[in-house]
Amino acid sequence: MPREPSPAASVSQTVGISVISVNYSRPSIRGREVWGNLVPYGWDKNGSAIGLESPWRAGANENTVLRLSHDAKVEGVSVPAGSYGLFFVINQDNTGEVILSKEYKSWGAFRYDPKQDQMRAKITVRDVPVSTEKLNYSFDSVGRTMAELDLNWAKKQFPVKIEFAVDEIVMENAKDVLTGQPGFFYQNLNAAANYALTHDVDTAQAMKWVNRSITPDPNYTGLAIKAGLVKKAGDSVAAAKILKDALPLASDAQLNAYGYQLLAANKFPEAIDALKLNTQRHPDNPNTWDSLGEAYALAGDKKNAIANFKKALSMNPPAPVKANSEKYLKQLGAM
Repeated sequence: MPREPSPAASVSQTVGISVISVNYSRPSIRGREVWGNLVPYGWDKNGSAIGLESPWRAGANENTVLRLSHDAKVEGVSVPAGSYGLFFVINQDNTGEVILSKEYKSWGAFRYDPKQDQMRAKITVRDVPVSTEKLNYSFDSVGRTMAELDLNWAKKQFPVKIEFAVDEIVMENAKDVLTGQPGFFYQNLNAAANYALTHDVDTAQAMKWVNRSITPDPNYTGLAIKAGLVKKAGDSVAAAKILKDALPLASDAQLNAYGYQLLAANKFPEAIDALKLNTQRHPDNPNTWDSLGEAYALAGDKKNAIANFKKALSMNPPAPVKANSEKYLKQLGAM
């Protein structure tokens, strides 16, 4: 049945592929004094049905339930994946505690038993300038490997930092998934290998995946990832050869990206050769001519730069390509 005074709510946040979720009920202030009155300071000596001191239920009605899809660290304490009753303690000086209980199906804290605690950790409660009338949970700070769960009510905020070993979790998931049907598709193998390359995690496994991706039928993306792995292992010469040999398999966009990669490394002759090849293979694409013009411009070859930008403009290019060609022609004094 719906509870109008303290309606049920939920909030969730994904970190990597891990999910944090909270199910809770939302009490309102309704003119009451919250801290030190409605919510006692310290451990409640009178709030237990079994004669024990109890923490605050962190909401209303049934337990507030925190669910972790994977093992995590909560305020630095290791916590296995699972569902937990979430409780808080607040003291008058804004020191406090966060508690996760393995008993999460109870009604509030009336039967709270410390023997069921999975973890406890100290927290510092924050004073905030704006009062929250109806209690809510939010994730106001989220990073690549962490999220801060915040309880907000009245003029207080209870922060709880939750961290995941994201790279290890993603890689273990990929190993599991790629043993099944998804492992027969080179795109999935490339995605997993590229993640490992980008985040420098288990590159030996990444090499196995990418070798599966390019056998028996090579593909440019897989070869480019393999080149990146070989370069990371310290052999830049072999990496460059792999990438160069892969160029016949590249699409116009991939060849263009390769050309700009060379430009970023100030390898202007090599970049011009790659982008010139792109104009030969895709002569009807104005972007290939614009990119070649940019390579010539950066290399200081004004004559060829102007010729290629004008060629791009003669082909009724899309707005971004047109804008880039016109910008360079103005800079070169040819427009």
